[in-house]
Amino acid sequence: MLSLSFSSPFPHSYLPKPLSLSTNNRRLHVFIKNQFTGAGIPSPEEPVVTPAGLRRELMPKHMAIIMDGNRRWARSRRLMPQAGYLAGARALKKVMELCSKWGIQVLTVFAFSSENWLRPKIEVDLLMGLLANKLKDEIDYMGREDIRLSVIGDVSKIPQSLREFITHGENTTKNNSRLNLVIAINYSGKYDIVQACQSIALKVKDGVVEPEEINELMIDNELGMKSMQLPYPDLLIRTSGEVRVSNFFLWQLAYTELYFTETLWPDFGEDELLRALHVFQQRRRRYGV
Repeated sequence: MLSLSFSSPFPHSYLPKPLSLSTNNRRLHVFIKNQFTGAGIPSPEEPVVTPAGLRRELMPKHMAIIMDGNRRWARSRRLMPQAGYLAGARALKKVMELCSKWGIQVLTVFAFSSENWLRPKIEVDLLMGLLANKLKDEIDYMGREDIRLSVIGDVSKIPQSLREFITHGENTTKNNSRLNLVIAINYSGKYDIVQACQSIALKVKDGVVEPEEINELMIDNELGMKSMQLPYPDLLIRTSGEVRVSNFFLWQLAYTELYFTETLWPDFGEDELLRALHVFQQRRRRYGV
């Protein structure tokens, strides 16, 4: 039996105390976010469900994932790399659904690093084509599920067709608010910091900023995510057993909790995500205090 408590739409910020949902397998807590979504059209939003054993107030607002292990997954099954990437795309969609369902507001995934250009051209072309096809196929889904698409990284070097799908996807979903999916394509954490410093140096050269005025906040505002006004990641997950951040969000991960798992990305699903969230909520975040 399912019991829901819907909040009054006045005011929208009101969040009711959760009622419990009991099933044969799990006990869940159900919350309602905003009463209405969409461009002025009343539309009851799906409830936010907090899995058993997790606390709603301790859920990460922003979760980032290094999706590693697609090729190894394919090799272990004697399949072509394309099969691994397609399976990885299915895993991403499942994680998107769970983040949306559980109230995680931002999901950032590292899809293609600036170093990935060193891979064989046939594999790079495959990846670019897959990204374009998946963006094309999933835009309608994102619209239905109130998911906003954002892309970070140097997109000037990727194929024109992919850039067009990115622009279309970002423009089509820009008013969606349940989940913000941020895809890092041709992204480098080092270059992100370098370009921020270059931008500030130009302002110093033009007399807009004095050198002694440069501080962390100014650098923050020049990084690749500056225009999105998103919080930095609370939790970073890396799959496949690698224990490093691989030039991803080098500035933004200063106080992010790190979680590493042996699971290959295509096999990463609900159970593994729950495990990561349980570990995250057990940690005490002190921010250097």
